[in-house]
Amino acid sequence: METHIHVPLKFLGKVVVITGSGTGIGQAIAKKFAENGAHIVIMGRRKEPLENTLNVLSETINRVGSKATVKSFPGVDVSDEVGINEMYKNIKQKLGEVDIIVNNAGISGPVKAFTNANYAEFKECVTIHLTGTFCATTHGVRTMRTGGRVITVSTFFSEENKFEQRPYRFRAPYTSAQGSKNRLTEALAWELVEMGIKSIATNPGPVHSDRIYRTVYPKAAAEFLRIGGFEGLSSSEVEKATRSLLDLLGEPQPIINKGINMIASEISKSRETLKPELPESKDLASLILELLRKLQEIAEKIQSNTSKMIVDGEFLTQEDVANMVLNLCDDNISKLINGRIIPNDRVFYPVKPIVGTSTLDPNQQRPDLANKVFVITMTSSSEKDLNRAYGIATDLRSKNAKQVIILTRNPKDAARFKEFHYHSIDLSDETRVQMIFKTVKSKFGVLDSLIHITGDYDYNVPLMSVERSTWDQWVDNFINVPNLIVKEAVNIMAPTGAMESPENYKGSQGSIIIIGPDSPVGKKISGLVRARSEIFRGALRPYTATVNQELREVLGSKIRVYLLLPGSIAGDNLSTDLVTNSAVGVLTTPCRHNNQLIFYIGE
Repeated sequence: METHIHVPLKFLGKVVVITGSGTGIGQAIAKKFAENGAHIVIMGRRKEPLENTLNVLSETINRVGSKATVKSFPGVDVSDEVGINEMYKNIKQKLGEVDIIVNNAGISGPVKAFTNANYAEFKECVTIHLTGTFCATTHGVRTMRTGGRVITVSTFFSEENKFEQRPYRFRAPYTSAQGSKNRLTEALAWELVEMGIKSIATNPGPVHSDRIYRTVYPKAAAEFLRIGGFEGLSSSEVEKATRSLLDLLGEPQPIINKGINMIASEISKSRETLKPELPESKDLASLILELLRKLQEIAEKIQSNTSKMIVDGEFLTQEDVANMVLNLCDDNISKLINGRIIPNDRVFYPVKPIVGTSTLDPNQQRPDLANKVFVITMTSSSEKDLNRAYGIATDLRSKNAKQVIILTRNPKDAARFKEFHYHSIDLSDETRVQMIFKTVKSKFGVLDSLIHITGDYDYNVPLMSVERSTWDQWVDNFINVPNLIVKEAVNIMAPTGAMESPENYKGSQGSIIIIGPDSPVGKKISGLVRARSEIFRGALRPYTATVNQELREVLGSKIRVYLLLPGSIAGDNLSTDLVTNSAVGVLTTPCRHNNQLIFYIGE
């Protein structure tokens, strides 16, 4: 006699929303929930991938007889507030309250040295990963029942360990957004306790996917080739060729040959127009074929090196990640790890310690800054930040700085800096920022140092009450604008033409400091307030680590970017003098801090 054992479906009848569920990990997660009887909501920007996922889920449901259902929302962008609200309204009407939200939507973003990365692409990457998570969560939890769970899929590269902060070469927008996303997950966990909802993030590490093998690794390889050079081709030609070669990877040989001939023809025509002095040692088609082989070789090497940093040498499968998400949704497990980032990581990624607590050197001699040009930029007009900017500018001038230029957003700040060279500009306007830095270089010949003051935000404001316009302003102030300022400052500090000829970055010198946001101040600071204060500090730390790795190890530049985070665990209100002295200390003795790049001023 045969005995049939009935296995209860763990998520039978649960309503599960999975963002970015048209492909890859999102589809694998949806499939697991389908096997467990859930009512699944899939969504994404593109219709075709969602139709494919719908077919996969239908087959799964029929195969296991799980009684799961699927509702698809094509054309919904996680960062589109109107679209997200309409989707959740529809879900509540048709399926009832939501039990689980899985924040999985994401893109690889630009895989490029930050000096050459497109600013619009930088912002898009941050918007989808970070703002998309914020939007999908804060609007989604309003439709959730008590006991609901929010699971956010993030990255291991943004996590800190001891005195380290991990960089992610060529992925500045991605690592900034992911670092902030991890801290957002923690802050939401504190805030959602009263609603009975748990918030957890998982950082699965490298996962077998087309995104890695066909996008991230080959793009990183292409960037190494653009910067390192390829004999017979200029950097711009390497960039143009690899952009097309990336689309040929994995294609049949006839298609590859046709593509190579087209690339060679385009470069040949370009040379006829520009007439560059480049060697013509072999025909261009053969050269492009060699470039393709080198591209594949480097991509495979990156993959191999990454696997060697994993204890078992294996990347996770998409099904592994899906199982991880299901386990995190378990009632008992989610209770134990609410507010945590799980796992910390699977990759042993050794980096130099870059975190310090003091920039001051008691034996430092008074520096002479007679030929030095400084720019101070600030997005805040608070009294505290105005005092800091004025204090730094005054100190630099007292040390005989050749010129101190102050740029703020608010024209009303002009009265405060009337004794200095002052301009009011929109610091989020790429064209205006580029123009002002070019003006500095044409007028004074060089930019030696830049100090950017981010300001703070109100850590007492509940995230659930933050308007989208306010959130977007925060993202601009603490991620997008600092990146734009740093990028343009570095490119002005480097010799002319460095963006087109990366070898020109070698040996370039300069110092850049980002100050803020501060730790919360007060005698009794709650865990909730501390968690909120870390959201954007959590973006700037991995950003600082990443851009410095690119400057030092890839471009061979001596320009350094420092991050000063004022405040202390004790909640002390720091004096303006301490922050001023710390900033000027970094600018005047940068060689002391060859490794230390992030400072907790006040600890």
